[in-house]
Amino acid sequence: MRVAVLVVCRSDGLEDGGPGRRFALESGDEAFVIRHHGVVHAYRNHCPHRGLELDWQEGRFFDSGGEVLVCSVHGARYDPADGRCLGGPCRNRGLAALTCREQEGMVVVEEGGDER
Repeated sequence: MRVAVLVVCRSDGLEDGGPGRRFALESGDEAFVIRHHGVVHAYRNHCPHRGLELDWQEGRFFDSGGEVLVCSVHGARYDPADGRCLGGPCRNRGLAALTCREQEGMVVVEEGGDER
């Protein structure tokens, strides 16, 4: 299987608990990256409840405290560290995580490899 390596943004462009960065995967799906407690995480931008995008405004994925990811439509709550459902209509179905890392000051996401 071919692995696509996508450079999403500069590392210093992600504020801890702040706005994320949306980007398109080569498959055409939408995804996003966020920083939580100093670590960068990437997920497909689809709430498992209805397949809708999570952000209520572009790049706004966190609750007001910057600690939990929230679906803008149904209020499902997800752990930013691993995408697992914390409550709401997601009914224990978590977000689809993507492999990501910081490399030479950039946030890099892999598509097509083993998603975590």
